[in-house]
Amino acid sequence: MARLPNTLIIGAAKAGTTSLYDYLQQHPDVYMSPVKEPRYFAYAENPPAMVGPGDEESNREAGAVYTMDDYRALFEGTADEAVVGEASPVYLYDADAPRLIAEHCPDATLIVLLRNPVERAYSHFLHLVRSGREPLRDFEAALDAEAERIEQGWEWSWHYRRMGVYHDQLARYRERFADEQIQVYLFEDLKADPVAFAQRVYRALGIDDTFAPSVGAPRRSTGYPRWQWFQEFLHTPSHPLRRAARRVLPEWVRDRVLTSAKNANLKKPPMSRAARRRLVDAYREDVHRLEALLDRSLSHWLEPA
Repeated sequence: MARLPNTLIIGAAKAGTTSLYDYLQQHPDVYMSPVKEPRYFAYAENPPAMVGPGDEESNREAGAVYTMDDYRALFEGTADEAVVGEASPVYLYDADAPRLIAEHCPDATLIVLLRNPVERAYSHFLHLVRSGREPLRDFEAALDAEAERIEQGWEWSWHYRRMGVYHDQLARYRERFADEQIQVYLFEDLKADPVAFAQRVYRALGIDDTFAPSVGAPRRSTGYPRWQWFQEFLHTPSHPLRRAARRVLPEWVRDRVLTSAKNANLKKPPMSRAARRRLVDAYREDVHRLEALLDRSLSHWLEPA
């Protein structure tokens, strides 16, 4: 029978989980699910209604699974790796995930990456703008629409502000898992020195921390498309030029070229001061509670730009 994960990257979204998944996947002592975000423990009992723009397609492309049989199938390729894992950043936010993970993977190590919640919210907004799903172009308007969208059943990606209330999310896990099972890291540490950060995680997982992963350009940059027609081409796998490239270029070359082109076509306007002040005020109490929980100062998260 396939092994279930003993390591889960549970969040937060837009906080470096894709990069860490990649660094773990490169390590010879690690087996990571070939589907980066199965989302099983969030969707097994209460999947989102998927009524927001592109919700169903996005979750289908992510490879979300809804049954334990499908989830186990993701780990059929395991051998004798010390670490077996997956990365579904919705788990930190989802209310059901802590209980379900505790039921099926009670001894698992849970890895959490946290990003300044103000920046995280804006990054998620720009991500959905880039993908063509966000119909609004004003961030404050999107924040105003959040409660109504949630009530209507738009999936978790649209919960820009709510996903950044980290203290309560972590508290749900601390009720079900021992403190030593939960590893919390900060996004800024990953950005400052990706290799050293990866080796720090390797060390915490008890695997060879001399291994140095390959790190490249950001895989999921966000922003407004400079040229919409080019953006549509880059995100259309069936385009004739994309199909031709698949016939003549190795996958790793295509991946790097496509990533570089996507990043070059994006511009990232700064967040408005009004939106930043609004979110800083909204997160202030939670950040202070999180500081006490982690015993680490996060005052820079509350500073105006």
